[in-house]
Amino acid sequence: MPKEILEFIDEELKKVQGELSDKILTELREELISQRVTDKDLIVKIIKEVVKRYRRSLLDPGETIGTVTAQSISEPATQMTLRTFHYAGVREINVTLGLPRIIEILDARRQPSTPIMTVYLRPPYNKVLSKAREVASKIEETTAEDLTRDIETDILTSTIRVILDEHSLEERGVTAEQVYERINEAVGKKILVEMEGKNIIAVRLYEKPKPASGTEFLKLVALRDKILQTIVKGIKGVKKVVIQKMGDEYVLQTDGTNLEKTIKLPEVDYTRTISNDIFEIARVLGIEAARNAIVNEISKVLTEQGLDVDQRYINLVADTLTSSGTIMAIGRKGLAGSKSSPLTRMSFEITVKKIVDAALRGCEDRLTGIIENIIVGGMPRVGTNLPLLLIKREGSK
Repeated sequence: MPKEILEFIDEELKKVQGELSDKILTELREELISQRVTDKDLIVKIIKEVVKRYRRSLLDPGETIGTVTAQSISEPATQMTLRTFHYAGVREINVTLGLPRIIEILDARRQPSTPIMTVYLRPPYNKVLSKAREVASKIEETTAEDLTRDIETDILTSTIRVILDEHSLEERGVTAEQVYERINEAVGKKILVEMEGKNIIAVRLYEKPKPASGTEFLKLVALRDKILQTIVKGIKGVKKVVIQKMGDEYVLQTDGTNLEKTIKLPEVDYTRTISNDIFEIARVLGIEAARNAIVNEISKVLTEQGLDVDQRYINLVADTLTSSGTIMAIGRKGLAGSKSSPLTRMSFEITVKKIVDAALRGCEDRLTGIIENIIVGGMPRVGTNLPLLLIKREGSK
């Protein structure tokens, strides 16, 4: 097919990008090319007809879209695996996939079980491996414990000695002086910190040696833990960074997230860097970004499992979870618990408690929804029962 026609097809499809799903746009493009449609007027006519028919198929008046969406997602979900995968064969980084990940999203868990980031880099850092390693070293959290060969606690002099490992210092690109400075900042001005030799840092409770007993001993134990957890280099929360080649560029995969600080680095492409922590995205980038992240995460899980679910159902779930301006769970502590109908709240969980609460409060149920009508044996106002129109025929009484 001529290049001019291909460019014309792409241009026309771009005009209707917001009206058709990505899958339909891809299939329509492939079909136009395979059928060798070269007439520009005919291409425009075909695209318009597809848009027209797509709009007609979106929704019928009174259709129970919530029920259809729930069925369309939950039925394929029964085929999902209950596994946690190693990320791309890397032992150090795990990623929760399948049904557990879907449950995390729909339950609006504040902390994902395996928080990760995909960090894209700017040129030249994404093209040269040594440059990518520099950024990885800059992001990966390095604590004093990672750089320590041994740590001694001397209770006779109330002193803690941190013996640094030269190999670890060289590997992480850190000097003994940097470790000394970070520990000095972490423990505060009341604690004496000094260098003893090349790679030994002494931390003293008192200026003059004094045996530790009782309270002082507990202080030494707490101080030892604080020293080991002191962050010397990197971003807090990012435990591990792995470099991967994706296409023609190097990308960083992290174990742990800190999106806010990571996207501030000049070497990082903040327009593409993503986290799988929905609440972190909402906090850093806003609720619209969180809504898009929910769509992408659910779509990714379903695609990886080989399941085909219409994008509109996923969009509806994401819109519902974020419609209040915050991320709400599906369950009784979220959307189900916020329903105005006492019968609907009762149908989800802890039935007796909901009935008693509704009775004590003197709640009324207007029976406007589907669930409450089914409970009482009524006819929900959906489908053909939606219109409230009566027609008087000729000859009828």
